[in-house]
Amino acid sequence: MTEPHMDWDAVYRQETPPPWSIGRPQPELAALIDEGKIRGDVLDAGCGHAALSLALAARGYTVVGLDSSATAIEAAALAAAEQGLTTATFAQADVTNFRGYDGRFATILDSGLFHALPPERRQDYLRSISRAAAPGAALHVLAFAAGALGNADHGGPRGFTEAELRDAVSPLWRVDELRPAKVYGNAPVSSDGPLARLERDAEGHFMAPGFLLTAHKPG
Repeated sequence: MTEPHMDWDAVYRQETPPPWSIGRPQPELAALIDEGKIRGDVLDAGCGHAALSLALAARGYTVVGLDSSATAIEAAALAAAEQGLTTATFAQADVTNFRGYDGRFATILDSGLFHALPPERRQDYLRSISRAAAPGAALHVLAFAAGALGNADHGGPRGFTEAELRDAVSPLWRVDELRPAKVYGNAPVSSDGPLARLERDAEGHFMAPGFLLTAHKPG
C-alpha cells in the first residue's frame, strides 16, 4: 500500500510494521493462490515487505516484487535469501512509470496499492502494468471501499465506490469480476475514530470493507 510521492522509506524504517504489513498475504489474495488462480510469472506491484511474493515463491512461482521504497525492497530481498526462495526477485521502481518487463507477466497482483496512488497517477500505473503484462494476463486488485477508514481528514486513503473502481480500471483492462472483500491491517484498538467500528480477526488485525477486482488484458 505505497504511494510513490511519499517518503515510504521513513515508514519502513520504523520499528513497528506499517499498517498494511500483516506478516502474511492478504487473506483475499491468499485464497486466490489456494484456488489455483495464479498462473505464469507474477508481478507483485507495490510489494512492500513482500509477504505475498514470498508466499508465491514458496509455492514455486516466479515472482517479481516492485516498490518505491528501497528499504522495503532490501528487507524483502533479505527475507527471500534467508528462506532460500530463489524465484522471488525485487527491485525499486516507480510503479507508475517503470519499464524492462514488457509482456512478461501472466498475473499481476495489487495488494492495496491502487487506492493509495494519487488519482492523477492511476492511469499511468495501469498503463505501466499493462505494458508489463502478457496478452490475456490476469489482474487482481484489492482496494479499500470508500469511507472504509473514515473520510480523507483522517489521513488514510479515501478508497473507491464499486463504480469508481470499475471505471478507473476499465479503460485499459477488461473487468471480469468485482465483489466485496476485506482488507486486513494493523492498528491499535481504540474507543473512537474510524477504526473503532471495524471488526477484528483472532490476531487483532482490523478488517476493513473493500473490493476485489479481477480483470484481464485484452488480446
